[in-house]
Amino acid sequence: MEKIKESFSKVAEITGLFWLMKIIATTLGETLGDFISMTLNLGYAKGIIITFLFFLLTLSLQLISKKYIPVLYWLVIIGTTTLGTEISDFIDRSLHLGYAGGSILLIFCLGITLYLWFIKFKNLEYYPIIKRKKEIYFWLAVLFSNSLGTAFGDFLNDNLGLSYLIGALICGCIIIAVILLHYYTKINHIILFWIAFIFTRPFGATFGDFLTKPLSKGGLDLGTLNSSLISVLIMAVLILISHKKLKSNI
Repeated sequence: MEKIKESFSKVAEITGLFWLMKIIATTLGETLGDFISMTLNLGYAKGIIITFLFFLLTLSLQLISKKYIPVLYWLVIIGTTTLGTEISDFIDRSLHLGYAGGSILLIFCLGITLYLWFIKFKNLEYYPIIKRKKEIYFWLAVLFSNSLGTAFGDFLNDNLGLSYLIGALICGCIIIAVILLHYYTKINHIILFWIAFIFTRPFGATFGDFLTKPLSKGGLDLGTLNSSLISVLIMAVLILISHKKLKSNI
């Protein structure tokens, strides 16, 4: 019965490949979001509009789809990471709430989403997801998680003054700790999933900043465009691998 349910799932199975793709997607979301708002000098408000339209388009295609299609699913993930970058920066720099205030606000939004999800379905299981209404809650939680991860990553770098590499290492250590807790404790797997999901975002985001920022600020100075193109290439290869693995399992 479980195998039958999984075959109808609209979302990806949680594997090592999933987490690798999530990290690359968050790196791309950070560099692409900065490219739109800063390199193209469109500003955060216009950046939110552009990335929201992309997110809305990809999400609509994902919801219409009758099954899990890797390229659609990961385009939505990229949409949430890119929009999350714009939302975090808008809260900080346009609304002047700061990254700490933005993080608190986004924690509240994520908490409300998960609470309403639980009230509606009596569980927070993230795989498999078949019903469209449950999938909508899932994508809202993903969007707020990625926005929160961006704000927290920027808080580490801008507010605490940590280098981008150190910020990425801190988030990486938290992710490793969650993995160990998953395998060696009986802590609820749903709680651990969302903690890992949130912290892969600042891990990828701070790594994205490490690629793009100038040498004087501890970065590699590759620029937002070059870093985005590199991430797109890696992501395309991983999506291709994901499609091949899916076909081999059918």
